[in-house]
Amino acid sequence: MLSAGRTTLIALTALAPVSWGTTYAVTTEFLPPDRPLFTGLARALPAGLLLLALARVLPRGAWWWKAAVLGALNIGAFFPLLFLSAYRLPGGMAAVVGSVGPLFVVGLSALLLGQRPTTRAVLTGVVAAFGVSLVVLKAAGGLDALGALAALASAASMSTGTVLTKRWGRPEGVGPLALTGWQLTAGGLLIAPVALLVEGAPPALDGAAVGGYLYLALANTAVAYWLWFRGIGRLSATQVTFLGPLSPLTAAVVGWAALGETLTPVQLAGMALAFGATVAGQRAPRAKTGTTAVPFSSSSRNGRKDSMDLTGPGLRR
Repeated sequence: MLSAGRTTLIALTALAPVSWGTTYAVTTEFLPPDRPLFTGLARALPAGLLLLALARVLPRGAWWWKAAVLGALNIGAFFPLLFLSAYRLPGGMAAVVGSVGPLFVVGLSALLLGQRPTTRAVLTGVVAAFGVSLVVLKAAGGLDALGALAALASAASMSTGTVLTKRWGRPEGVGPLALTGWQLTAGGLLIAPVALLVEGAPPALDGAAVGGYLYLALANTAVAYWLWFRGIGRLSATQVTFLGPLSPLTAAVVGWAALGETLTPVQLAGMALAFGATVAGQRAPRAKTGTTAVPFSSSSRNGRKDSMDLTGPGLRR
């Protein structure tokens, strides 16, 4: 059984993929069309600079290159690959291919964190992917090879970034706010020249677009990624990544509630399967003797000091 504090932590972390599930509706209803790179840039860089201003902490030593690597994996590569797959694949195929992320994390956790894969974790990952496929997959067109590779690469990029974030932890005295700001800024700076070369100058924006970009940068990115990386610091990498299916499930619910889309019995069954897998994935892995897993932060050895770092009193355990 999960304690009340652990349940609250999981619920707060889950707000990140729930928020990301609103991205599609906001993008299609309020933002200029065919500008995926600019949208990724507008999400990442302003949010990163805002969090840097709030944290007022810059990387030191090896953390300059570590922050750049994590920013590239979690933001700089992930955003363009995700948008490329969404534009080239039919229906919800991009979400289906991307839903293998938990399986990537299970494998990477074995390689980098010394956590042996369990049959339960693998089966839960398969059930989650199958449930998501029932929710979002539609029969439309053929499978685009480049789009499928981009979807797989985006899932692998985010999964690798999640596991490395867990392995490297963060420097002594640095909280999740600063770590999130480093990664968003680094990722945004990587996207900026690509967006300029591929898409040209920024588009003209009306009031709806400005509001949409503000929502994506603040709630959908700054707050959501802070909660996500904060969760990585206190939960296992596998637990965090099994919250990912909440994103396409939220997108389906928003489409039904706000965009007039229908939900069939098959989709409802898929939602139940994916949600059940998400809940099952929150069982913490058993600690094994001889594991090489690296604690998230040297400041969290007693499980208390970490919760004081830049989280605010309302979010302490």
